[in-house]
Amino acid sequence: MVMGGASIADAKHRALDLLTRVGLLHRIDHKPGELSGGERQRTAIARALVNHPQLILADEPTGNLDQETAESVYQELLLLNQELGTALVVVTHDMELASRMDRVVRISNGQLTEAA
Repeated sequence: MVMGGASIADAKHRALDLLTRVGLLHRIDHKPGELSGGERQRTAIARALVNHPQLILADEPTGNLDQETAESVYQELLLLNQELGTALVVVTHDMELASRMDRVVRISNGQLTEAA
């Protein structure tokens, strides 16, 4: 953000806001290796949002997470999509997550097989 022209104060404010949004403000002084898998995924969400993107590409955002943590990550992505208006393109094998999206496109063997 600073390299993109934001002031240090603005960058810090944005980082603190996003850490709060993803529920990680209490972990601000921890190193990445000290975070759980779910905390790392939420950190990735915050990092993806830091520069106010219009679009987020998420490839299996919950692939290695337990069901409870995966649900938390799903909820966070959907909430941020609604609150910030950031479009999401999510690649997933999880039909439960896919069913929550506005539009679902299925690809099989490299071919578009269904769009809803």
